[in-house]
Amino acid sequence: MAADHLKLQTWAEQCPENFASHAVLVGAEIARVEGRLLEAGQLYEQAIVSAQASSFVHIEALAHELASRFYAGRGLAKIARVYLQDARYGYLRWGADGKVRQLDTRYPSLRTQEQPLGATTTMAAPVEHLDLATVLKVSQAVSSEIVLEQLIDRVMRTAIEQAGAERGLLILSDGADHRIAAHVTTGDNTTQLRDVPVSAELLPESVLYQVLRTRDSLFLDDAMVEAPYATDPYVRQHRARSILCLPLMNQAKLVGALYLENNLAARVFSPTRVAVLKLVASQAASSLENARLYREVAEREAKIRRLVDANIIGILVWNADGEIIEANDAFLRMVGYEPDDLASGLLRWREMTAPEFREISERSMMQAVQTGHAQPFEKEYLKKDGSRLPVIVGLAMFEASRKEGVAFVLDLTERKLAEGKIRDSERRFRQVQTELAHANRVATMGQLAASIAHEVSQPIAATVLNAHAALRWLNATPPQVDEVRLVLSSLIKDANRAADVLGRIRGHIRKAPPQKEPVDINAAIREMIEFTRGQAASSGAVVQVHLADGLPPIEGDRVELQQVLLNLILNALEAMGAVDEHERQLHVSAALDDEGSVLVKVSDSGPGFAADYAEQVFAAFYTTKATGLGMGLSICRSIIEALGGRLWASANEPCGATVQFTLPVEQAAHT
Repeated sequence: MAADHLKLQTWAEQCPENFASHAVLVGAEIARVEGRLLEAGQLYEQAIVSAQASSFVHIEALAHELASRFYAGRGLAKIARVYLQDARYGYLRWGADGKVRQLDTRYPSLRTQEQPLGATTTMAAPVEHLDLATVLKVSQAVSSEIVLEQLIDRVMRTAIEQAGAERGLLILSDGADHRIAAHVTTGDNTTQLRDVPVSAELLPESVLYQVLRTRDSLFLDDAMVEAPYATDPYVRQHRARSILCLPLMNQAKLVGALYLENNLAARVFSPTRVAVLKLVASQAASSLENARLYREVAEREAKIRRLVDANIIGILVWNADGEIIEANDAFLRMVGYEPDDLASGLLRWREMTAPEFREISERSMMQAVQTGHAQPFEKEYLKKDGSRLPVIVGLAMFEASRKEGVAFVLDLTERKLAEGKIRDSERRFRQVQTELAHANRVATMGQLAASIAHEVSQPIAATVLNAHAALRWLNATPPQVDEVRLVLSSLIKDANRAADVLGRIRGHIRKAPPQKEPVDINAAIREMIEFTRGQAASSGAVVQVHLADGLPPIEGDRVELQQVLLNLILNALEAMGAVDEHERQLHVSAALDDEGSVLVKVSDSGPGFAADYAEQVFAAFYTTKATGLGMGLSICRSIIEALGGRLWASANEPCGATVQFTLPVEQAAHT
């Protein structure tokens, strides 16, 4: 008890109006236990006075009961009986009927005591003593209205009439926010609807917050002499006399409070009037909540109606049977129908849905029925003229029914046209890119004209020599058939060599769409090294090739990959023309990187480039050549990226440049 008492004392120092009576009462019990009898009696009395000042009727009743037990233990029966009577009276005011019955059972003599109504009591005349006609009239008057403004006016008029008050306020609560919603006086008999915060200029705040805190009614016979309300600024300024304040409760929820006053006389609010007003407050709390909900529904319906009538998007009300119950003008314009068509009942959303979209429409409708809404989905409606309307549709069910719902329809015609234009633009861009790639291959082949002539002239010259040798062997006497046969074999081999060279050239410059297939990257590199052998020899460059064994095939177009390799090799050979011939070294390698992709590097010993230009060299139309178009490396990057790879450049140590690219291996080979 000592530890709890210390905690209560600390709280009491911070907020005495809430905790002083509690701390003093616990202190009285500690004094009783420790045998400090004189101090205990004083503390019990102090706890009672403190509880009365704080309007804690339950603490006051408990203090009286403990004091009665204390004096009964000392043999002071009469004093104990007086304290016990006050305890029963306090419990009765608090509404603790079970506790009152317990005391009456244990102390039968208490039941003979009549308990008159006190100044601040919340008890009133029993309902069975009221005039039934008055009760029915009040209940019907309050419950007959559903419009919030009219209901407030009816509640205020009824309260003023039944209470005999000259002024009344209706306070509505929303959590911790309390605002005055209406004000009425008997002078003009007109309810003024307001929406202003509670203030000390309009009512005694001490009375209101006492009622809101305890959620119990409070009426003062004469507020000017009742502590602690006599010190309230409003009471002193307006000389308020009779005051009644009732909480408005709806299923344990605080809706607000009803404040009434009469400054002409004291003790205006009789117990009978208080009982009637409690009925008014109880009925008003329920009716105000219903009216608020009705207004919210009406406002929500008004918002929906404004959205429907605004015709920003198409809106229709549908049911699970396929009927369109209602639709706005925007939807009717979309599908080309008239309001008369809707009124005739001819519009059904299932029949208006294009056949290939009916399945997804049914699935979305079932989802909306089960969950209350469906995710937006695309579909097409059949318009009245037979054409199609692409739309996106969102579905939601009405809360009151699982058979009807609303659909929001957005016309996608313009978006579909825009997407078509984008696809056409992409197709034209791809076509132009293909043309540029083809032009780049042809231009590259032009640079290799000397090498091509060398490659082709060798097998042609050998073919001519072998043909002359065959003629000589045939003209010999006798003809040397075996020798002719050997010469003819060599002739066929040389002709095939020439055909292979021409086939590679024709395949490289052909204008055909890319063909993805498994490509042996090592074979493609060897072919391009052989293809550029003459160009490398004429430039005096030493070519070094390092290809890892067993590289998995990659998926791509062989000709496009050869174009990339050919561009990189020729660029390297041309770059090395600026250095001494004995320093010209070309290095080509292929291996797997850490991520399992094929990594191809082409390095040269040329002058290289600054680190700031490592990315700029891939920009379209950027070139360092006097006759270059600046498209080679840009096209190479687009080819590699289209195959899912990456192409980049960096400096080569100790001099030159390195251009490298990665390509993912074929999925089947990787698996």
